[in-house]
Formats: sequence, C-alpha cells, structure tokens
Amino acid sequence: MGAPVLPNHRPGIAESHLLLNFTDAGAFHDRSPKMITRGEGCEVIDSDGRRFIDGLSGLFCTNLGHDFGGEIGEAISRQLSQLVFTPTWSQSHPAAEALGDRLAQIAAPLGLTRTYLTLGGGESVEAAWKIARQWHIANGQPQRTKAIARDLAYHGTSLGALSFTGLDDCRDPFMPLPVPVTFVSNTNAYRHPLEHNEAAFTAALLAEVHDAIIAAGTDQVAMLIAEPIQNSGGSLTPPAGYWQGLRDLCTRYGILLVADETITGFGRLGEWFGSMRLGAEPDMITFAKGATGAHAPLGGVIVSDRVAAPFISGDALYMHGLTFSGHPLTAVAALTTLDIYEREGVFDNVRALEPRLQAGLEQLRSIPMVGDVRGAGFLWALEMVRDPDTRDTFTEEEAAWLLRDELSGHMDRLGLLCRLDDRGEPVIQISPPLVADEQVLDRIINIVGEATESAWATWMRRRPSDVRAGAA
Repeated sequence: MGAPVLPNHRPGIAESHLLLNFTDAGAFHDRSPKMITRGEGCEVIDSDGRRFIDGLSGLFCTNLGHDFGGEIGEAISRQLSQLVFTPTWSQSHPAAEALGDRLAQIAAPLGLTRTYLTLGGGESVEAAWKIARQWHIANGQPQRTKAIARDLAYHGTSLGALSFTGLDDCRDPFMPLPVPVTFVSNTNAYRHPLEHNEAAFTAALLAEVHDAIIAAGTDQVAMLIAEPIQNSGGSLTPPAGYWQGLRDLCTRYGILLVADETITGFGRLGEWFGSMRLGAEPDMITFAKGATGAHAPLGGVIVSDRVAAPFISGDALYMHGLTFSGHPLTAVAALTTLDIYEREGVFDNVRALEPRLQAGLEQLRSIPMVGDVRGAGFLWALEMVRDPDTRDTFTEEEAAWLLRDELSGHMDRLGLLCRLDDRGEPVIQISPPLVADEQVLDRIINIVGEATESAWATWMRRRPSDVRAGAA
C-alpha cells in the first residue's frame, strides 16, 4: 500500500468530521477554515496556493520554520527502524537518556539537572504541580495544597493546568477546578499607574504577591508559576528585579518557583531559556513547543537536584506517568532539533535581529491605534487602543469587530498569519520563526503597519462624531 491520500479540499465546519481547537464554528457557516497544505522556509501555503508568512511560528513552536523536516524526519526514520517504542516506566532507552543528558547540560547554568518528559506544555505544567505536591509531602508538609499564578496567564487546558490559567472564559465551564489558586497582577506596565517608575512598579507587584502568600497561609502554598515573559495579554515583560523578588519570596516561605517556558524556551528570547536572559532562578522549568521545533510533540519539566532528591533517593515515588513520555520518536526529534539550533547559530540570529524587529515595530506607534509595543527576542505584541490620548480600550463588541473582521481580513489579504487576541486588551501578537531573516521581518512589519493603518482609518469613519472630534 502507498502513502495515505490526504484531502486538499476545504470542508466546511458542518461537513468536516474534525473538531478544531478553540474555534468558533459560527464564523464558518458561509466559508471554510483555511487548509494549510505545505510549508517552505518561513511561509506556509494553503490549498488555494496562497502563501502566508508564518508570523506566529504555528503556535510559537515552528522555531526552525519549514525547511528542516527532511533532516529531522530521517533521524526519526532511523530511530523507528531500530526501536518503535518502549515505555520509560522502570526502564529507559538510549534516545531518552541522551535527551536527559543534553537538557541537563543546557540547564546547568540555572542549577537544573533532572528532566521528566511529557508530550506538551499543559502536561508539563500538570507534571510540575504533581512534583511540587509530592515534594512537599516528602518533606513533611502535606498541607501545602495551594498555588499562586498571574492574571490572564495561559498554562494549559487539562484540569490541573487549567487551575493555573488566569482566563475566566477558559475556566468557567469547568469550575470548580482541583487546585486552589490565587491570581495576582501580571506585569502589564502600560496599564499600571506606576508605569514610569520601574522600581516602584516592581515593588508594588511583589508586595501583591507577598500579600497573596500571607492571605493563603505561609505554610499552605506549594508553588508559584509564571512565564518569564507572559504571552497571553500580549508579551508582558517583567520590570527589573521582579524575578529576583519572586525568588526571594519563594525562598522565604518555602514555595517552589516554576518558570513556565513553554513559549520562551529554546531560543524565543535569544537564549536556551528565558530565565537565563532575565537572571531568574526557578526551582523548575516547564517546556515544550520549541524543544522539537514542532516536528513532534514533546515537553517536560527540568528540576534542581534539591527538588529531585526525594524521588532519586527512593524516599518518595513520583506518582505520575504518561504512556508516551520519552517516546523514542519525540526524543530523537528533540535531539536533532537541538543540534540544528547550535549548528545553524539560530539563537545568534535572534539576538542579532531583535533590535531591527523592535525598531520596526516601534515605528508603528505613529499609527494612533497602536498604544503600546512590547516584547523581547522574537516575541512581540502591539496593544490596540480606541483613543491614543486616553488609552481608552475597546468595548467587547468593538474588539470583536477590530480583530475578527477588520484586522483579520487585512492580514489574510496581505499574507500574514499572526494572533489577534482579545484575552485582555486587544493585541496583535508577532512571533516569527527564529530563522527569519531581515527580509521576512521587514515584510511582517510592513504588513502589520498597513493592516493597522487601514483599520484605524475605518475606525475613524465608524466611531461616534464626538469621540472623533476629541481625537482630532
């Protein structure tokens, strides 16, 4: 038998037998979802032959773009010809062992040395929570059952990971969730009264975290989880001293500090991990996405020797497991991807071109609808405002029009895939493949600028005359 025949047509939602992730089926009653059929470099091509810049790296994961599939596929093929599968339950295999060794070398500057492998970011967060709970139990503190996370943060949708996700519309259908979590403010300086006083902003954020620990009970909190740069809400960067302050608070109160690097790991910020760039000192890192450049599903948790100690010594049994944890296919995909990152100088490319990407996006502040530009590395967001002077945000209905109708149409016409997100204030999120060159980045900037200028012009025609006069 030959290769399976794959459809090239675009079935409507009603005709398709596939349920899509986070997709409003109502938007596709009179049209079909885009059918992506192949990729080349930093572009993907749909079933109509139209090309789009992969401006979000799939979902922050096609870090190598679409040109290395053959090499990684050959490595996977060699592995599967030797060993299709064996579980990592009371046994192991060479690829998983090699990946554990490699990740220990990479994370050594952070003092993290032991890896538990999963198949994705949400599973990694779930695994980290189970490590934290059982670590505290092994250390005689079973009462530590609570956690602290941040408003608007996305940490996954399994019920455990969803407990830490600070998005009400994701959480509400599944309440009550299993982990009691206190949510504290994220680091959106643009929406904070202390925006122009970084030291005071940091102090206010950390004081809120401290108050949350006191309110929850200083001997009740097991874990604090945060992304080095928070994706949901629009590339929210931390002020100076923030991560050092989190470390101090967690040390003072015996809490395990988790850096969720599902997105920021493996070069997105120009380093192996965002924690390295920010000088953070987490007890655990969760990762996924870029670990394989999206060539296979893999994630994991990297922990310190201190956290691993009770599980390594045999004093505690880590009561968690996934059938495909450390699958030979995904482990080899990751090992090959890590080799390519180093061989091709991929992170050097991010560091070299970050100033160009930032400068180009900053120029878009001249468009009145662009209120803020923020991010680092190849992870950026532009926050949209309805009035540049007051920073007034859009109503829910206005944001839906702006993102789903206006900007979405322009981005599609101009050939850019990015994220138009209203989880919080409306933002345009840009996260290109880490191999993107100057030409690709300039095209992204130009498209975002043209789309936003068009949207602003339309908004000025449709908004109330009194507001229009005030802006003028």
